Amino acid sequence: MLWFLRHGEAADGRPDESRPLTERGLRDAQAAGLALSRLGVSLDNCLASPKRRSLQTAQLVCASLGVEVTVEPALAGGGYDAERLAIGLGEVLIVGHNPTISAAVRTLSGARVHMRPGGLAGIERGELVTLMTPAELSAIAIDAKLAA
Repeated sequence: MLWFLRHGEAADGRPDESRPLTERGLRDAQAAGLALSRLGVSLDNCLASPKRRSLQTAQLVCASLGVEVTVEPALAGGGYDAERLAIGLGEVLIVGHNPTISAAVRTLSGARVHMRPGGLAGIERGELVTLMTPAELSAIAIDAKLAA
């Protein structure tokens, strides 16, 4: 399974690569990690853009899953081959930016999606099997907190 997560909502500013997550972006990233854990997702690896907002998102998500984050410069901008980046890494979460993350989902699955900040997609053998908004991830995370 190959997972794609667009970074959470980020503050405006320059330089672009230094823009941090907003409070909402931080909450959404933590919720995504809790939701993935609640859903039983077990990642082997996480690849993240080196830009601050993506790295923050990846670190918060992966803290709930016990996975180390690997910085992948190819995810910082421009197109990339997600399958090539993930080859041999098992179940992988890629954390990056639009429009390239939406393009990667389309290339692998044929699905036309627009990944919103904090949105998640899961692709298995060329099929889009999961597409969730930050609100849906938060709802799952809240259920997980209530069940604990």
